[in-house]
Amino acid sequence: MDVFSKPKFFTTSTKGENAELLVELNSEYRERRKDAVKRVIANMTVGKDVSSLFPQVVKNMQTEDLEMKKLVYLYLMNYAKSNPDLVILAVNTFVRDTDHLNPLIRALAIRTMGCIRVDKILDHVCEPLKKCLQDDNPYVRKTAALAVAKLWDLDQERARENGFVEILQELLSDSTPMVVANAVTALAEMQESATIDNGGDVFVVNVVTMNKMLAALNECTEWGQIAILTSLADYRPVDSKEAENICERVVPRLSHANGSVVLSSIRVIMMYMRYLKNDDFVKALIKKMSPPLVSLLASPPEVQYVALRNINLILQKRPDILQNDVRVFFCKYNDPPYVKREKLEIIIKLSNGRNIDQVLSELKEYASEVDVDFVRKAVRAIGRCAIMIDEASERCVNVLLDLINTKVNYVVQEAIIVIKDIFRKYPQRYEAIIPTLCQNLDSLDEPEAKGSLIWILGEYAERIENAVELIESFLETFLEENSQVQLQLLTATVKLFLKKPSQSQELVHRVLQTATQEIDNPDTRDRAYVYWRLLSTDPQAAKAVVLSEKPPISVESGGGTGATGSGRGPSNGLAGVSRIAPGLMDELICNISTLASVYHKPPRAFLGNKAFSADAVRKAAVEDAKDEEQIAGEDAPVPGSAAAAAPKNAMADLLDLDFGSAEPQVPAYSSPPVSGTRAPANYNADLFGLSSDMGNMSGAFGGSNGLQNNMNGGNSASGSNGNLFGDLGGFGGFGQSPPLSQNQQHQQPQSTPQNTQSSAVNDLLDLL
Repeated sequence: MDVFSKPKFFTTSTKGENAELLVELNSEYRERRKDAVKRVIANMTVGKDVSSLFPQVVKNMQTEDLEMKKLVYLYLMNYAKSNPDLVILAVNTFVRDTDHLNPLIRALAIRTMGCIRVDKILDHVCEPLKKCLQDDNPYVRKTAALAVAKLWDLDQERARENGFVEILQELLSDSTPMVVANAVTALAEMQESATIDNGGDVFVVNVVTMNKMLAALNECTEWGQIAILTSLADYRPVDSKEAENICERVVPRLSHANGSVVLSSIRVIMMYMRYLKNDDFVKALIKKMSPPLVSLLASPPEVQYVALRNINLILQKRPDILQNDVRVFFCKYNDPPYVKREKLEIIIKLSNGRNIDQVLSELKEYASEVDVDFVRKAVRAIGRCAIMIDEASERCVNVLLDLINTKVNYVVQEAIIVIKDIFRKYPQRYEAIIPTLCQNLDSLDEPEAKGSLIWILGEYAERIENAVELIESFLETFLEENSQVQLQLLTATVKLFLKKPSQSQELVHRVLQTATQEIDNPDTRDRAYVYWRLLSTDPQAAKAVVLSEKPPISVESGGGTGATGSGRGPSNGLAGVSRIAPGLMDELICNISTLASVYHKPPRAFLGNKAFSADAVRKAAVEDAKDEEQIAGEDAPVPGSAAAAAPKNAMADLLDLDFGSAEPQVPAYSSPPVSGTRAPANYNADLFGLSSDMGNMSGAFGGSNGLQNNMNGGNSASGSNGNLFGDLGGFGGFGQSPPLSQNQQHQQPQSTPQNTQSSAVNDLLDLL
């Protein structure tokens, strides 16, 4: 052994897998070369880089073995972009294959040339493509039609110069439906990306084109039928007779086994219904549309969900569809949660006076399931039925009472939230169940349920004997409660004071003082200040705001409209049916069986093309606002009525009490008489403890006589008890100024005798 020889630890006898493949690709035996190409494709599939074998793989294109040729073409499509210069080596073989006797090879060659997205090959594509578009074999023609769309995507100008658009339009008259369908698909895709600079419209459906597509519809594959139906949806019929004719020829597609074909057919029929004037024909179409929609529910859960989302959309446009098929949408025990939720929405939409008993029985069963989220939605669905169907409201309330008696915590709380909205819908009808609700007061631990019960207590305080004690029980944990509960407690206490002033004097003082001094939440603190000012200036104004008439509630408007100063219910009380704006609805109907109909959003919401630019977002927001105003206008009060003259929102309502406006003016608060040489007080400043010259009062609220006098709207000659709410605002009766935070104390302005009343602007600034 030579001791001076070098060690060979890092040498190996193998040269790597690519080296072995290289040897086999150059083998003289065809089978070894074929096996090598298969191994190359396998490595390519799992992500290994085999681009270094490009020349050797291309060399194997020249073979009569169809399987081998397919494998090589697959390799070329994958690595053409990384080797654009070497692709030219394969051009001659491609051109030669487009003249092959076997139509499969001709079609394979032209399809591969279309899929190779390299600019250098475009000059060599046009002539073979023209030959294939005029080939005798329909399989080659249909493949070439799709290759035109790929060429168009790379170079629109080249496609127009070579007349490919006109050739495709001629293929619409082809005798083979398969060719017609692919021509329609290619032209529709080209139309989406066509620009004005390149000639504008590429594919416009007219009467002649429409008849050609209808003739090919019945004999196409399912994908071809979808393409034709999608293009038919863009056609606008000349008159009602033509629309009827098209619908009659599309109706047989409703019985197709493919769900996408069914939904595409329904889209065409739904769009053409706008042009139909024959009511009997429309009713017949609606009757024929129901069974196909029902049959889609026998599909797998994912397909069911897509079908249910489309059905939800269709029902909003045509509520009379599926009226007798509500049982089909009853949930099964093994349905996924997302399917159950959609079925529940559709059950509510299909509920009416005829089937409400059946629906309520089903919803009551859902309320005993183990899925807590679904149980909550089922309970809310009962409330939505009560609001939607007047004659069934009592039955719905009885079902809710039965659920409350189950003593299941989350069911009880959800039922109370729902009953609050029923009270808003039917104000004087179901007060007898309030004691039952109050019995479950101790079991409430969710802010929304607490807020709902507190709202009920404040709204019906005059009918509840122990309302003061019930509200006081909530006030024990006032500081620890959620802001939503605090706001409701604040409003309910003021309502209680306005309805039972003699029993709640101390209570309202304590709540307002706590809210302004110890609460950090600005919403709660500012509302307390607003209430304090209202009570200190004008009791009638306070009543007008806090005890104002509630806005009408409906299923479309949802549940509570916010815990506002006007005494409306807590927010999110009852999930309303999502009502889509008319403009958006028409756009979604045009996109049935697409993602837009599943998400219930227009295509621009999740596609590119500058959809998220600032201008596009702003424009869409303006359009949506107009649509919402249009919807609101349908239920708007008659012009000239009292409701029509009301302010547009609660904030405007509140400010109109202080400011001059077109609304009826509230009488300005005048200072009570003062004695001797004492300077007149600034009562607007007194509200925030900026002055304490209110004088001595005979009682906490100016005495019982002054209390009754003020609540009845009368005036007292005495400065001590002549203005009950002036006492509350000036804190003369309480013996101290209103509590101020440290930041407010060092910013306290000086009160001057000359400034007897602050301006409206200063009033608003004082609140801030």
